[in-house]
Amino acid sequence: MEKTETKKKNLLLKLFFSTLYISSFTFGGGFVIVTFMKRKFVDELHWIDEQEMLDLAALAQSSPGAIAVNAAILVGWRVCGFAGMLTAVLGTILPPMFILSVISFFYAAFASNVYVALVLKGMQAGVAAVILDVVCGLGSNVFKEKSGLSIGIMAAAFAATFFFDVNVIYIILTAGIIGAGKALWIYRKGKTV
Repeated sequence: MEKTETKKKNLLLKLFFSTLYISSFTFGGGFVIVTFMKRKFVDELHWIDEQEMLDLAALAQSSPGAIAVNAAILVGWRVCGFAGMLTAVLGTILPPMFILSVISFFYAAFASNVYVALVLKGMQAGVAAVILDVVCGLGSNVFKEKSGLSIGIMAAAFAATFFFDVNVIYIILTAGIIGAGKALWIYRKGKTV
């Protein structure tokens, strides 16, 4: 019993420091943090498999609120239940709260500083590279499935947002309906065989 509690505490500590680290060094929004979470929890710690991380990222994006916090909630819950969820969220929100508190205190100095503006411009390029890495890494899994429907959905979603400026909500809802229809079709097909 005592070994189990010690193991759980160690797991929670590792989860907290992992999410704290990821959140501290992630700039550019939720898609960037998903990349770092994949590297940490899938590739390094092997707590979650790649397909499950893809599913968690999709859920985090389609839920209201910040994608980083949503992803932390889902990963924390998956790793260690309710305590894991609270731990992951705490680790995720502490760095931005601290950084934003400092920035708001010195807002006037930051807003007019040329060097800060240049650093932020440089960070935009880095963020774009990380997001491209996510798209290539997670998108390649869709091609590995060799599912024409999944590849078609991905291509149509890209075209809808890039060329036609369709609201992402409509894209997510449409993809969700198609995915649910596919799952229902597979389920019914399995029952009749």
